[in-house]
Amino acid sequence: MTPNPPSARPTPNPPPPGPPVPPEETAPVTDERTPATGAISEAAARGLGATTPHPPASGTAPATPPPAESTPSARWSGSDGNSPSRPVTARAQEPAERAVPRAPEKPASERKGAAAAEGTTQEAPEVPPGEALGAELRDQPPAKGRSGDGSNRPSGAASEREGALAGADRGRLLAGEHHDPHGVLGAHPEKGGVRVRALRPYARRVAVVTADGNRVDLPSEGDGLFSALLPLKAIPAYRLAVVYDGDEVLTEDPYRFLPSLGELDLHLIREGRHEQLWKALGSQPMTHAGVKGTRFAVWAPNARGVRLAADFTFWDGTSLPMRSLGSSGVWELFVPGVGAGTAYKYDITHPDGSHSMKADPMARATEVPPATASVVTESAFEWGDADWMARRADTPVHRAPFSVYEVHLPSWRPGLTYRELAEQLPAYVKDLGFTHVELMPIAGHPFSGSWGYQVTSYYAPMPRLGSPDDFRYLVDALHRAGIGVIMDWVPAHFPKDDWALARFDGEPLYEPADPRRAEHPDWGTLEFDFGRTEVRNFLVANAVYWCEDFHIDGLRVDAVASMLYLDYSREGGDWLPNVHGGRENLDAVAFLQEMNATVYRRCPGVITIAEESTAWDGVTRATHHVGHTGFGGLGFGLKWNMGWMHDSLGYIGHEPVHRKYHHNEMTFSMVYAYSENYVLPISHDEVVHGKGALVAKVPGDWWQQRATHRAYLGFMWSHPGKQLLFMGQEFAQGAEWSYESGPDWWLVDPKYSAAGDHRGVRDLVRELNTVYAATPALWQRDTDPGGFEWIDGGAAEDNVFAYLRYDAAGEPLLCVCNFSPVVRDGYRLGSPAAVWTPVLNTDELRFGGSGVTLPDQIKTEASPWHGRPHSLTMTLPPLSAVWLRRDRG
Repeated sequence: MTPNPPSARPTPNPPPPGPPVPPEETAPVTDERTPATGAISEAAARGLGATTPHPPASGTAPATPPPAESTPSARWSGSDGNSPSRPVTARAQEPAERAVPRAPEKPASERKGAAAAEGTTQEAPEVPPGEALGAELRDQPPAKGRSGDGSNRPSGAASEREGALAGADRGRLLAGEHHDPHGVLGAHPEKGGVRVRALRPYARRVAVVTADGNRVDLPSEGDGLFSALLPLKAIPAYRLAVVYDGDEVLTEDPYRFLPSLGELDLHLIREGRHEQLWKALGSQPMTHAGVKGTRFAVWAPNARGVRLAADFTFWDGTSLPMRSLGSSGVWELFVPGVGAGTAYKYDITHPDGSHSMKADPMARATEVPPATASVVTESAFEWGDADWMARRADTPVHRAPFSVYEVHLPSWRPGLTYRELAEQLPAYVKDLGFTHVELMPIAGHPFSGSWGYQVTSYYAPMPRLGSPDDFRYLVDALHRAGIGVIMDWVPAHFPKDDWALARFDGEPLYEPADPRRAEHPDWGTLEFDFGRTEVRNFLVANAVYWCEDFHIDGLRVDAVASMLYLDYSREGGDWLPNVHGGRENLDAVAFLQEMNATVYRRCPGVITIAEESTAWDGVTRATHHVGHTGFGGLGFGLKWNMGWMHDSLGYIGHEPVHRKYHHNEMTFSMVYAYSENYVLPISHDEVVHGKGALVAKVPGDWWQQRATHRAYLGFMWSHPGKQLLFMGQEFAQGAEWSYESGPDWWLVDPKYSAAGDHRGVRDLVRELNTVYAATPALWQRDTDPGGFEWIDGGAAEDNVFAYLRYDAAGEPLLCVCNFSPVVRDGYRLGSPAAVWTPVLNTDELRFGGSGVTLPDQIKTEASPWHGRPHSLTMTLPPLSAVWLRRDRG
């Protein structure tokens, strides 16, 4: 796929199927014009139409006034019927009155100024009876100043005019440091009437137009400020008529609205308990007080001020300062007429007065890298996976088939989009019989070479392959094919990009202040401050978000060990002990417990999986069960068995003649196999960085390599635990994985002379999954020690492993693995009395084997062996795994 250039504006999405959380009504913003009022959108008012390319997200204000887009105009006459006609948009209508919950600790000035949003009748001082609105002001020419000339310097006459904003308020507002811009902008009662003030840098003229058709020009105060005192008793419903370089356009005033976040949202944010945080923070298209627009809300408690900078302001945040909602640390602004497809950032004033342009931590869509702006989005996707979602919790994963195909989406078929992948990936995975796919990280990340493990946009699917709805389409397609979707999730660390989370509001915020806990030594990144309630909430809600909003069925949590230990990869005094003097990260433990408990409570059927490489006690134990170490369990559903992976790969890496000296490396895993609920992973980590592909780890000629590869997969699929195999290993790719080129699909192309060798291995994987799914003994008691029994685990000289697997009804499956390159005729094994039927032989010719066959039935005889009263004799094919079931007939 050729990515869209950063300047290309995304097409707005259609309406969403359902509403966001109260107290707001919801409605999509899909038109430049606000239908209820006839007002032009904020973007169009500032010169950016639906077809205007986005300026780059440079974070710098324009040096000259941007041109405004000309818009269709309507003829309009003032209240006296004799005023000159002026080109404006359709006549404004008063919005319906609606009560909106107020945010706590809101200043009185804000409460007064916002009253106009509701069309209330707040009293203003008396005016002379019979005096027409603006009679003495209507025809005044605008004062000189920044208006019209692009100057950033105030005009002395304008700034000193009676009623002009001055002093600290003016300085803080223009510097982006005002905590309460709604207290000085918008409409406010004062002596003599109602003052309306607007901040419109680069505007030529600004006027206020009331719902009943009256109009008053707002003289300039300089620096882009315009205001006038209207001789009214009450604050009217009004719009602003603005001229930049084109025709006059009528638009809503963002500073006439009450806060769009309710007290409950702010309370939950302060408590760190907002489990749907993405519905409160970030950019939310909505209808507020009868007007369509987008609410922007961001947590930045250390900031002196926050302003919205967007494509439609040409990345100048001066005109859109946000208000602080008290002790919550949240800054909020509702901008009318702004909808899906708008690119934006936050201009944050740091405690020291410096500024930075930051992407939205809660953005649900982003620009395509290398562009870094956030993008307003709303979903119009209609899910078709209701049957899957209804039954995914029917059987706990521990007692169900669970065979996982690990995929790096950008490189599986390089160049395909999410929707194109949806046409190929489900069919391929279903054909091979895998029950799940595991997607390497799909959250937004700027550097492809990180494979997704350096996340900058935790709430946005990576845009390189398409939109969030496109990703939903892929998940839906997998579900409709009967395939579960697991995604890699990375809460252990985040990169230091200056436009992202690092020192977000000028101080350490998402990361700990102490560098001994903030720096991740392995990756040169920052760790999260798991002890801060809002940060923990950010991550817990993120886990829920992917499961609820994208129907993800499982989260594989990356690098858990690095979270659990304060001294992880740190030397000597480079780490800070916990309050008890220990090395355990108590905050991380609490976070993981909360995350798992919340996900399992809110999302039935979802599984969480830990990539944890140490012997931490109770990774998959319930959080309320305290172990011998004094900790409750972490609450994961499954854990990667890194010990099994390391030991078994080490074993097959030896020459067959030397394997007898390493026999215990294959049997040791059964010593601890039931200490946790395990997944057996042959993941991407094992086929990169010089480790070689799975088949390339094996010594010998090409035939021996493939045979051992097949035998190893047979051993893996029959070992207690679930299975995970990385893409390319299903057809014995010999080269390491490359994130740029992906699997070597040419190896299975019929035109390739050795394609049969690779297709045979892939056919075996299909057969493994088919027999596995049909054989409950291989998965029904994976976490029950009674589901496994050794027949002979000590045949080191023969390189043979023989064992039984049992299902819940006690039906056995006999598994025999021969890791020597010789045929072993007449090999005797103790066994339950039965007639045994082979169901799998990895040495079959169709898989590329030597074709040593087994009889259709093998009957035991009353000859004691291996401590059993009965035994059987069979031929063991070379470098093979064979499975036999007890014949019920």
